[in-house]
Amino acid sequence: MTKLTRHRYIASAVKSDLVDKMVFIGGPRQVGKTTLALHLIGAERGGAHPSYLNWDIPSHRRRILHEELPSEGDTLVFDEIHKFARWRSFMKGFYDRYYPGRKAIVTGSARLDYYRKGGDSLQGRTRYFRLHPYSLRELNARPTPADLDLLLRFGGFPEPLSKGSEKHWRRWQRDRIDRVMEADLRSLERVHEMSLLELLADALPERVGSPLSIQNLRGDLEVSHDSVRRWLDIFERLYLCFRLSPYGPPRIRAVKKEQKLYLWDWSAVPEGGTRFENLVASHLLKYCHFLEDTEGYRMDLRYLRDTDKREVDFVVLEGKKPLFAVECKTGEREVSPNARYFRARTPIPQFYQVHLGTRDYGDAERDVRVLPFWKFAQEMKLP
Repeated sequence: MTKLTRHRYIASAVKSDLVDKMVFIGGPRQVGKTTLALHLIGAERGGAHPSYLNWDIPSHRRRILHEELPSEGDTLVFDEIHKFARWRSFMKGFYDRYYPGRKAIVTGSARLDYYRKGGDSLQGRTRYFRLHPYSLRELNARPTPADLDLLLRFGGFPEPLSKGSEKHWRRWQRDRIDRVMEADLRSLERVHEMSLLELLADALPERVGSPLSIQNLRGDLEVSHDSVRRWLDIFERLYLCFRLSPYGPPRIRAVKKEQKLYLWDWSAVPEGGTRFENLVASHLLKYCHFLEDTEGYRMDLRYLRDTDKREVDFVVLEGKKPLFAVECKTGEREVSPNARYFRARTPIPQFYQVHLGTRDYGDAERDVRVLPFWKFAQEMKLP
């Protein structure tokens, strides 16, 4: 069993922003948002706390609707309150009435940045953070190959990762998808084709890492192109998947529209190179979101592919400026010819090829640096 800390990587930034803003924490269901929020208000592990209100609990819902808020505690936690139709007005009223004397943390297993839109009532009153699954450096400040193997087997979600049991992991995966579909999707989106949405969710792990064809998906499901596109947007809002767009510098004939799809739970992807690629994508997205949410940088994660099907898996950009590219390989001996091809033709200053082995050689600024991913995560200070 792996012992996981409750002091998550965004905790210090959340505390700092709580001084004058309400803090919203979004992220996948069961990623640890409530645990983090309770830790920040001093709650004991697993215990109830008078300053915690969950919209999904009927007694808490009645207190919110009647504005019977706890009198104790300088920080309240509102969990899943975005399922309340008038939640934006409620939180605006809380801020205007109580801040800075009393503070608020709002958590939800959906993209709160999306559901808070529809008016500027909360503008200037909030900070938004996205909580990701555990990554290598959050699991261990000096990660090892054993840490990488653990994350590849069980994913980065706290419960299956801490248990370290294949049986528990299988049952947890099934239950989590069921809860997302039943508790989150039905309460937040107007959908009538639940069985088809479940089929789409089942089809996504096999599509990870390849250019996503909505045309093929609509053919398999026998629905319209617009329906598949809308359902994928919903899955993104519920933190089931994320998509990357291509990066297209002028000197190459880059593809322009094809997106690649990845899952927030990489352990749901079939074992092998594709699962490893999804794990790397998740670590890099976490890096981008962390810099956006804590430092205000405009970050973007893309991939590089030309019309001749040469490809490098990931490019990290700050604004429109590429910072580095990453290619994933399960082997460690040969440098990807695609990486060298794009190295010579793009303004990307650093190229890395990460793998599951032990060898470390090459130069990222002159050619391609080849190194183990656990070492890359440590050197690049991925959160």
